Amino acid sequence: MTDKPEIDFPGGDAPDSLVITDVTVGEGAEAAPGSTVQVHYLGVEFDSGEEFDSSWSRGEPISFPLGNLIKGWQEGIPGMKVGGRRQLICPPSLAYGPAGGGHRLSGKTLIFVIDLLGVG
Repeated sequence: MTDKPEIDFPGGDAPDSLVITDVTVGEGAEAAPGSTVQVHYLGVEFDSGEEFDSSWSRGEPISFPLGNLIKGWQEGIPGMKVGGRRQLICPPSLAYGPAGGGHRLSGKTLIFVIDLLGVG
């Protein structure tokens, strides 16, 4: 996967729990809860569809320990295999917390499309 994804908006009300959708199932190594992952990702707001972050826009993937990420990623990436693309819809409780939490995305439901490039 080298192309920046386009997100098909689910419409309707934002979910109250994590929604995991495999767009493409990978065939490589599987991400475990404590692993370090290398990913390309795109993040948009559920309500507006506005992109707030994208590794594609920066032109390079990022690598980090899953334990350092928002809960939606900690719960949504394990089980994914290298070469796969997965969409996660994260309610505020699994993203940046309730409105007024101090982060510009607090209180927002977020959609991420993640390509898993490597597992360490």
